[in-house]
Amino acid sequence: MKPIQAPRVADVVRQQLETMILEGVLKAGHKLPTERALAEQFGVSRPTVRAAIQALAARGMLTSRQGGGTYVNADPSGTLANSMLDLFGSHPEFQYDLLEFRHALEGLSAYYAALRSTETDRAALQQRFDALIATYDAQDPVKEAEADAAFHLAIAAAAHNVVLLHSMRALFSMLERSIVDNLRSLFERKESRETLYKQHKALLEAILAGDAEQAQKMSHEHLVYVEEGLLELSKTQTRVQRALRRAMTPHS
Repeated sequence: MKPIQAPRVADVVRQQLETMILEGVLKAGHKLPTERALAEQFGVSRPTVRAAIQALAARGMLTSRQGGGTYVNADPSGTLANSMLDLFGSHPEFQYDLLEFRHALEGLSAYYAALRSTETDRAALQQRFDALIATYDAQDPVKEAEADAAFHLAIAAAAHNVVLLHSMRALFSMLERSIVDNLRSLFERKESRETLYKQHKALLEAILAGDAEQAQKMSHEHLVYVEEGLLELSKTQTRVQRALRRAMTPHS
């Protein structure tokens, strides 16, 4: 048998802060409370808090500014998103690859959100859904895209799976841009906004009801509709361009 070693108090504080960062409670750019305030909240000494902060800073999770406090560093997964933005920007056809990836991520997120969401999670989801619907009157694809992405990210948070959540965050910038482009294209079809509303509502209701399989199904149906709509629009644009080229070709 090996002797049992009690964890250092500073390590316990570090782990709690680290968990809050990974779960998104403390977001990138968030300023931590003062050492005094943290010491009071955790019921420990200020040197203990200082040691925990120094350990997280050494891992690159926190940055202390002289006389300016301590801040949560930018999400490391953002590097992945930024490095891929140029790729998707220069190759629009890759948006279908992104949609396929969304099928996998968001289907799982919806499934586990239905099983694991807390009362607080469900209230946040309802709030995000209401905010999304509130953007419809303005018919501004940019605002709708921001609200749409926030709704889907809230579902990922409600799944209580840190890997899923950070994967969604890594794609958040790309997701937001793709949704703007997708909405602008889809709204050329008159029934699109009403259909998207019904799909989002059905997805929310399945999660709130705790029906995991239905939530996953609604997530897939939503993304299939988006994908089919984009493919149809792409075909229409190809036909229009082909007709224009023929019209410009001199007749023999």
